Order: sequence, then structure tokens, then C-alpha cells
Amino acid sequence: MSIAAEQRETAALLRDLAGRDPVETHISAVFIGADTVWKLKKSVRLSFLDFTALQTRHRFLLRELEVNRAAAPGLYRDVVPVIRRPDGTLTLGDAPAPGSPSDAGPEVIAGQANVAGSDGVARSDGVAGTEDVTRSERVAPSDGVTVSAGTRRSEGAPRSDGVTVSESAARSEGVIGSEDVAAPKVAAQPEVVDWVLRMAPVPAEDFLDVIAERDGLTPTLLDQLADTVAAYHQALPPAIGVDWPAAIRAVTEGNARAAHDAGLPARQIDAWLEGALGAIEHLAPWLAARSAGGSVRRAHGDLHLGNLCLWHGAPVPFDALEFDESMATIDLAYDLAFLLMDLDHRVTRSAANRVLNRYVARTGDAALTRGLPIFMSLRAMIRAQVEATRGNQASAAAYLDRALAYLAPPGPPSASASPRPAPLVIGVGGMTGTGKSTLARGLAPTLGPAPGALVLRSDEIRKRQHDVAPEQRLPDSAYTLTASDAVFAELTASARIVAAGGHSVIADAMFLNADQRAGIARAACDAGARFLGLWLTAPLDVLEARVAGRKGDASDATLAILHAAAGNDRGGGDWISIDAIDADRALAQARRLVQGQQAAQAQQ
Repeated sequence: MSIAAEQRETAALLRDLAGRDPVETHISAVFIGADTVWKLKKSVRLSFLDFTALQTRHRFLLRELEVNRAAAPGLYRDVVPVIRRPDGTLTLGDAPAPGSPSDAGPEVIAGQANVAGSDGVARSDGVAGTEDVTRSERVAPSDGVTVSAGTRRSEGAPRSDGVTVSESAARSEGVIGSEDVAAPKVAAQPEVVDWVLRMAPVPAEDFLDVIAERDGLTPTLLDQLADTVAAYHQALPPAIGVDWPAAIRAVTEGNARAAHDAGLPARQIDAWLEGALGAIEHLAPWLAARSAGGSVRRAHGDLHLGNLCLWHGAPVPFDALEFDESMATIDLAYDLAFLLMDLDHRVTRSAANRVLNRYVARTGDAALTRGLPIFMSLRAMIRAQVEATRGNQASAAAYLDRALAYLAPPGPPSASASPRPAPLVIGVGGMTGTGKSTLARGLAPTLGPAPGALVLRSDEIRKRQHDVAPEQRLPDSAYTLTASDAVFAELTASARIVAAGGHSVIADAMFLNADQRAGIARAACDAGARFLGLWLTAPLDVLEARVAGRKGDASDATLAILHAAAGNDRGGGDWISIDAIDADRALAQARRLVQGQQAAQAQQ
């Protein structure tokens, strides 16, 4: 164990409790027991943090507990002292009562703590859970510029926390009330020699990066993951007064310096930096507007697959950045971008696209797509640095290539200096049961900037407007003409915003009304995008079978609704008709039509 001399006794105690050696990073040692995990912050001073003071380690353990417990209830338990008994041996004390001096962060009084029971086993404060969810074989990699997970480096702003509180144990001194009457004796408080964070252990196979490695990220789990992140983000309060353009510029410049330090190819780093700073300059007004509109919040900061796990069967984030508020006070789209990049690089683009579309379906933040090229590029560059520092040169090169690709327009390398091609807006219409959503989901990952086109589905917009989950059924009152007009107003407005930002869009709705079809085509034109209208058809008996067999879908359509609509079906006008009896053939035909559009644009 690479533990400082003053912490070796503590490490020995925790090793005895866990029954095994710890999992170590540069800044932590994590001891994993049968039913409890103990996390010890190392007494280290690095370029981006200083944990040499006992009070500083305590402060950041408390902060780690604070920023993670809400998102992972039951996973993070408490912070407890390591105390010295009168006989000189160490044991764990109780968690300080809320509001007590030793629960006060940097001002903690080091020598005041309650003595644990004679068995010395850490006890919970009543909130079941764990500290920094740890797996038995390793700790999740960090997003920061670091050599290992949990050892994060400030993205461009390395600094110490500057806390220099004395580590000596304070003692309570008895006060004499008069020269005749001695004050009552006060029992000496045990010395606090360190602090540890307690968590619940999580099986290694329940971490999402491990699940991804065994191809276990099913569509249902991906939707649950997106729902988790959306709910997590929506619960966060906006950060006020953040100069987000300046902050992201500093992040970019800091990452370029770190990439040079890590030994990545200088020419590629410089090309990336030039492209990234150019993108930020172009987006500066939009970035500032996002901050003013409440999209910058104190978020997770390190939201990749390794920092997500299954807890009671549901995905939860853990190990949020705790030691640098500036690194975690970011646009929510930048927080999401790490997860999207991780899925795109390590799983498939389809997986990343599904999470993006589900996240937007739950939050309504369609405008975030404008920043994804620079945000995902930054996240990939961070990963390139981490892999290079670890000596994984092939992996580092792959991430660096991806960082450059996210900034470049689609197309052959010779076109890399040309403007990004105009986005494509695709309207997919037809009767209920024709497979519009299936086709849209299959087509989306292949279109435009990573991680593919945004799918705006009318059924999902309607559910969000009524504040329910996509799969929750709505009453008939949600399907009035007024309600439907509101759905299509949002759909066309969102399509216009997304396409104007350079991202392709698929509008998924029945579009039985010619005015609705004209509206989505007009939105594409207003945004300077190309438009393609597709109209899916299938025999009524096929549609009936599909509608009757639906389960867990956003559509509330019934057979009665299908029959009523079929009686008024006037076709799709000038939209291109596709026979959708066979879903695979329909998707293949749609792809050929898209390729034809792209080829036509390339010749212009």
C-alpha cells in the first residue's frame, strides 16, 4: 500500500476490518468488506489538491457524502472518525451528531469524538448505504486529468484547497469557578487520528461499465439510465452568475496543456485546440444564454459508465466530483456528454443515441444538441490524457482521434476544413402501427453529428407536457384538438431549434393533417436544413396486430383509435411512400433515400 507513514496505523485497522488489501488510487484507499466499504483519503499534496491536513480530508469526505447521498440514497452512509483508545490502539468512532463541532467541516475539532463499541466495527448513522460505491477489483476511472479513477485533476484549473487548519487534537480544559470549589472533572476526549467514509459494497457485476463489457446494456436499461440522469439533473438548482463561456474555454486550454504533458502528439493536440477554441468562440452567445437560462448547475462532473451502478435494480450515479466546485458547476449538456461519449466509444452509437433521445424526451432540452460536438470532444480528450498517463498508448490514440472527429464535419477527411453540411430534417408519418418509431430509432444513429439525429416523437412530447412518464397512459382529455395543437407546436419549434444548431432531426408523428406536414417542412426550411418526408403504409390487419401487441410504449393508440383514423386516411401527400410490412426493408429503403439526399447535396 502506498500510504503515508502517519496513516499506516489507520490503514492497518481498516485492512483488518475489511479482511483484504485496499483498492488504491493516487488520493484514496478503499477497503471493501463483506457489508461495509471504508474510504480513506490519502495524506497527499498534488498539483490540484492538498489533503495533507486532517481537517481538509475530513472536509472533503463530508462534501463527498453530501454531493452523492441524494443521488444514491442507501449507498452512502456516513463519515466516522478513527480514534485512539487510552491503551494506544485505534478503533472507529461514531458518526458525529448533525450540527456538532466535529460535523462542521473545516472547523472540526479533531479530538472530540464518541467512542465506538468494543468490537470496533463501524456503525451506520441509520442511513443504509455506502460511501463511494466501490467494486472489489478496481475503482471506476475518472473524467478528470488523472492517472486513475478517483484521482481527478482539475480540467484546466489545478489548485489546492488552501486549508491549513492545525491537525493537533483539541482538548477540553476544566475551568475553576473559585479558589474554594473545583470545577467538575471533564472526561478527556479521545484523539481523532483520521476520518473515513462508509458505504455499502456493490457487486462488481453491477457497475454499468462491467455490464457494458458483457453486452448487457439492453434498450430497457438504457432508457432507465437516461431517466435516472434526467431526474438527477432536473433536481439540481441553477448556478447563478457563472461565466460559462470563459469556464469552458479554460477547461479546453487546460486540457491541451495536460495532453502535451501526457505525451500525446503535439500536432494533433494543437489542431484540436484550434478547432475547439474556434467552436467555443462561435458558440459563446449560446453558451452564455444557457447559463442565464439555468442550464449551468452543480452537477456530477464525472458521469461515465464506471461511475454508475445498479442499486436495488435501478441505475444510480455515484462518485461525483467533490474537491473542486468549478469542475462540477457546468452545463448539464456537458455533464451528459461524458456519458454519451462513453457509450459511443465503448458500446455503440445506437446506445448513445437512445440515451440522448430518452433524456430529451424526459427533459425537453432539445437545444442541448448544439453543444454536443465540442462537449463530447472535450470528454474524449480528457479520456485520451488519462489513457496516455496510464501508458495505454493505443487507447489514448483512439480517444484522441475521436476528440478530433467530434469537432470535424461529417464526410471524407478532405472535407474536414469545409463548413459542416446542412442538417437533415426527416418527417416520418403514417397510421398508428406502421412502425414510425422503429424506423426513426434505426435511422437516427446514422445521421449527422454524434451521437446521431434527435428523434422528436409526438407521443413523448404529449406525455412530458402532462408531466408523466412516456409509458404512462393519459386520459382522453389529453387528446383534444387544443392539446394536439400544443404538441405539434412544440415539435415544430424544437425541430427548428435543433436543425438551426446544426443537428439532424427526425419528427415522428402520424401527420394525418396536411397542415402538420407543411409545418414540419417549413421548420426545416426556416432552419436552413434539408427536408425529407417519409410516409409509411401497411395493410390494416398488420396494423391491428401491431397495435394489439404493444407493451410499454409511449403510444396510447387503441384498435378503436386505429379504425377511426383509418376511415379518414388520405395518405401523405407528396411525402415518399414506404411499404412498412417488413420493418427491416422499410429501414433499408429509408437509408437509401437519405443517402440520395446526401449525395445530391455533395454535388451542389
